Amino acid sequence: MLSRLLAATVKLFIGAYPRWRGSQPSPAQRIYFANHGSHLDTVALWSALPPPLRRHTRPVAARDYWGNGLREIVARRGFNAVLIERDRDKCDGDALQPLYDALDAGDSLILFPEGTRNHEPLPQPFKSGLFHLARRYPQVELIAVYLDNTRRCLPKGSPVPVPLVCTVRFGAPVALRPDEDKAAFLQRAWQAVADLA
Repeated sequence: MLSRLLAATVKLFIGAYPRWRGSQPSPAQRIYFANHGSHLDTVALWSALPPPLRRHTRPVAARDYWGNGLREIVARRGFNAVLIERDRDKCDGDALQPLYDALDAGDSLILFPEGTRNHEPLPQPFKSGLFHLARRYPQVELIAVYLDNTRRCLPKGSPVPVPLVCTVRFGAPVALRPDEDKAAFLQRAWQAVADLA
């Protein structure tokens, strides 16, 4: 019930209209990776997916922000988020283990490889998590996504969203090439998102 309410609210206030360029909705296991300009990004991308795909697509969110109070209820019950520790000192073992568990269970993920919100139109350089996931799960499709206008709807530091139309552009799959190093792959993945801007 909460999931449907969240999706309907997002559609009503900001649209989150999907634009499929280079890929189409598919039940294939995927990692959707996108630019990150607003706390609306998670819900906007998740809401842009067809309802049958939403049930098996889990956003990745920072435990320090989404892991308590009302936010945790929304994250866990609303869109079944995978909460991760950003502070390596608080991790027991591999910080990516919750993502491995979700992928091993057959879920798809929504990931923001910048690691934090950015007020610029183009993303910041990507952190290495996407590379490690691509190497460990070569069978999972990596889909570049660009979220347009969410940073203007709810800028960093703003408590109230502004009703503006947002679009979610889905690009072509990006695969890790044989013997491709981390820097080259992350730059190519970054470019795939930037090209959708």
